[in-house]
Amino acid sequence: MAPPLLLLQDTRLTFGGTPLLEGAELSVSAGERVSLVGRNGSGKSTLLKIAAGMVQADSGARFVQPGATVRYLPQEPDLSGFETTLAYVEAGMGPGDQEYRALYLLNELGLTGDEHPSTLSGGEARRAALARVLAPEPDILLLDEPTNHLDLPAIEWLESEIASSRSALVLISHDRRFLEDLTRATVWLDRGRTRRMERGFKFFEEWRDQVLEEEERDQQKLARQIVAEEHWMRYGVTARRKRNMRRVGQLADLRKQFREHRHALGTVSLTSTQAEVSGKLVMEAEHIAKSYGDRVIVRDLSIRIQRGDRIGIVGPNGAGKTTLLKMLTGELEPDSGTAKIGTNIEMATLDQRRAALDPERSVRDTLTDGRGDQVFIGGNPRHVIGYMKDFLFMPEQARTPVSSLSGGERGRLLLACALAQASNLMVLDEPTNDLDLETLDLLEEMIDDYAGTVLLVSHDRDFLDRTVTATIAYEGEGNWNVYAGGYSDMVAQRGHGVKAKAAAAAPAKPAASAAGATAKASPAASKRKLSNKEKYALEQMPRQMAQLESDISRLNNRLATPNFYTRDPAGFQKATAELTKAQADLAKMEEQWLELEMLREELGG
Repeated sequence: MAPPLLLLQDTRLTFGGTPLLEGAELSVSAGERVSLVGRNGSGKSTLLKIAAGMVQADSGARFVQPGATVRYLPQEPDLSGFETTLAYVEAGMGPGDQEYRALYLLNELGLTGDEHPSTLSGGEARRAALARVLAPEPDILLLDEPTNHLDLPAIEWLESEIASSRSALVLISHDRRFLEDLTRATVWLDRGRTRRMERGFKFFEEWRDQVLEEEERDQQKLARQIVAEEHWMRYGVTARRKRNMRRVGQLADLRKQFREHRHALGTVSLTSTQAEVSGKLVMEAEHIAKSYGDRVIVRDLSIRIQRGDRIGIVGPNGAGKTTLLKMLTGELEPDSGTAKIGTNIEMATLDQRRAALDPERSVRDTLTDGRGDQVFIGGNPRHVIGYMKDFLFMPEQARTPVSSLSGGERGRLLLACALAQASNLMVLDEPTNDLDLETLDLLEEMIDDYAGTVLLVSHDRDFLDRTVTATIAYEGEGNWNVYAGGYSDMVAQRGHGVKAKAAAAAPAKPAASAAGATAKASPAASKRKLSNKEKYALEQMPRQMAQLESDISRLNNRLATPNFYTRDPAGFQKATAELTKAQADLAKMEEQWLELEMLREELGG
């Protein structure tokens, strides 16, 4: 077996009271493809940072083969201090690296190299960071969630680029298809320790379940052994003191072993609250179209969605997936054609931007809407702490502000809010963001068991295959087609996956000479970016619109008060004027927000 390029042995690290890593190990040899898997919060990212030399463990050995190059992709790259994305990428290259690859990779990822880091969206910063780690063609690639913020064309391009690379790979990802296609060995980080299987991620879940079952059997045997020893202590003690004291010590050791065993982290309990059955026809669109200026978002789409359907919507960033979703659900009027909602529809939504979460509110107040300690599930009260535990929140997190939660915790909180609503139509916009694989499993099961209808936007190919019965796919220039089945079925029918949205002018792609000499490409013009004012407006508008909706509801209730007009004609006229103004302000703000959201999506934010 080839000697390892990178080796971590007996790695230990403690944050606070509970050890995060207790003897974790990692070995990577030349050309190996390793998936690093584990629950959210298990320490995967920390272990990868230790492997990259960015975090110092409390104890343990780290060895890197002399001369081996290691490149690490963080979840949140820092581009500060660089004037352009090209300068950022080139700064990660060594003297012997091929310089042309910096601009080539940036162009492949939809960037020109001229962008200033301060103007980049989260998705663009991630693409620049990918170019930086891939450009030197390192001996070892350490990638932490590389598909975050990427659309389907970029994910499939990245998968192809890594597959053709000679670099060894350690990969953390929640994208099953990505892991299955790229890895040949699996390291499972669980309760501070690592286990290794010399097979790819495709076989991980079966192996994990076997390990946990064996562990449970061992714990049951240990418990029975303790009971037997305790029985001996009570009834079987003899005069042979030396032997007796040895068994007493053994019993103490068994009790300590049983007490200190760290059980596997529980699973999220995902149960949707069912509303009354909807009508058979849930929604129908006939020849709907939508444009913004010269840009066509939807061109002449017709579709009927019936009760029980699971519809996936796929396309590149900027295609208009969210706009199409809003038209189908009646939130946005089409420019032409008709979109109708069926009878008795109760809708629950999960928004990829998580605008429904107020960062200043606590977890408890978010779940209860500030109404004490009770969560109403299907009209029935339940204590908020018990409901939090269903989604793996600790009781002490009840007062934690949303702004302090991790990405995975925010995703679980948003799921908890959405599933508490009684619904027969569920609209999920990128629900898989930041969720670990076990929670994704349960979300898939919940969708499968859901009695209503599901509309789903996702870039996760495996998740689409497991959940949807039909796929609406972007075909370019505002055209959308409906295909039976999931993502793989769509690919089989059309002959290709989702292609990148055509750019106004494709950037020049440099090529290396036979001798590998440096080649330069003429950089394309910089793309339009969201200004700070536009970014601020996108963040604030959802809250302002919610306030206007609350004002409109209050004014409607006031105007509906019996004898209001006869008792106070002037007050009635004033309330009517306020209502008219609030409705106009809301309509104007919704239009402004939608235009900014479309621009953000087009720029890959």
